[in-house]
Amino acid sequence: MQTICTCNLKLLFLSEYGPKVSLFLPLTRILPSKRDYPGFRSGWRHDLLAGVAVGVVALPLALAFGISTGTGAASGLVTAIVAGFIAALFGGSRFQVSGPTGAMTVVLVPIVAKYGVGIMPIVGLMAGLIIILLGLFKLGRYLAALPWAVLEGFTVGIGIVIALQQLPLALDIAKPEGSNAARVAWATLKIAIVDGFKGGPVIILLTAITLMLISGRFTKTIPASIITVIFCTLLLLFSPLEAKTIGELPRSLPMPKLPEIPASGWSAIIYAAFAVAALGAIESILSARVADGMEHAKTHLHDGEKHDSDRELFGQGLATVAASMMGGIPATGAIARTAVNVRSGARTRFAAMVHSMLLLLCVLLLAPAVGQIPISALAGILIVTAARMVNPVSVREALVTTRSSAIVLITTAIITVAVDLIWAVGIGLLLNLALTKIPMINKVIDRQ
Repeated sequence: MQTICTCNLKLLFLSEYGPKVSLFLPLTRILPSKRDYPGFRSGWRHDLLAGVAVGVVALPLALAFGISTGTGAASGLVTAIVAGFIAALFGGSRFQVSGPTGAMTVVLVPIVAKYGVGIMPIVGLMAGLIIILLGLFKLGRYLAALPWAVLEGFTVGIGIVIALQQLPLALDIAKPEGSNAARVAWATLKIAIVDGFKGGPVIILLTAITLMLISGRFTKTIPASIITVIFCTLLLLFSPLEAKTIGELPRSLPMPKLPEIPASGWSAIIYAAFAVAALGAIESILSARVADGMEHAKTHLHDGEKHDSDRELFGQGLATVAASMMGGIPATGAIARTAVNVRSGARTRFAAMVHSMLLLLCVLLLAPAVGQIPISALAGILIVTAARMVNPVSVREALVTTRSSAIVLITTAIITVAVDLIWAVGIGLLLNLALTKIPMINKVIDRQ
């Protein structure tokens, strides 16, 4: 008996009788290495071209997400440059492109509305550290297993919220007080109806939406967002229209500094940090999975070539910490930009680094020109981007496959719009468990 107990204890504590399993992510999986750049010598040109293509797409989006968040266009650019480079260097995906995203603005806008821009550095720093810990404790695989209906529901909800958040910027109206996107949008419309719509912003907004929708029919080479930005900027410069522009941008990156430690309000800061970390982790893993799927369809990736979820979380957390210390906002993997990267022929993570370096050149050389872009044009770009986040085929499949998946999707989407993402994902998971897993367990019990 004593011998059996001794053997069981040895097995329990992973001694020489069993394979050693580390609780933490090993250093060999964290640090960058030559293995991160397979075929770089022969394929670096593909990475260079893909990085340029992604950088062109990312420029207007980085500006727009920074403005939409309330922290300013410069913060969006800093995030795309700093977080994009660090996440590419330390992350777990060869194809992932990171930076500010629409989904993250959904979380950040109410935080800024409630507590002001000054809270963002400490929230970003704490959120980044939480994501790093998720990676170090090897929890990435569990985030990758979120139910399909929950993901579709929260994506639909995010798309709606992003579109609603653009109304004050699109109509050039001071944002009404409040943190709920639907209420703020409704208040904005009432102000516009009472005071009258401003002609310049409305014309530029409608022009931007139209160009985003139709420009792809005429050219596949130049991204629709770049065509939209250039045309709307020229329209504003060479017409009598009046509309608010981005304004002056810094021509260098700020020096990193630690955020100020507030004396109070820690409960709000901690909740905000966990909300940001949860979304950042989920969206980054989802984006990396999408990239693997796209690349697998082209080259049939082996398991060893797919993304490392735990290392991806570590890299994303590090990127958010760095961006927050340099005046940026929390970053995540960006699905749309990652898809452009894969479609453009990227071979390694060097492509995402090129994207960040191209944006840095824009800051150094083109800041005055970028400052002339009308804000309502960026709002139009984000409205179309929000609509395109929703995949009608996937949503329809979720709605018709089973009654439980339809209920989970609709409930998650509604709570995302009405409350926030944390509650939406939490309730969606519980609802999915109640509707799918518990009945299955009961059936097994009944059979026995």
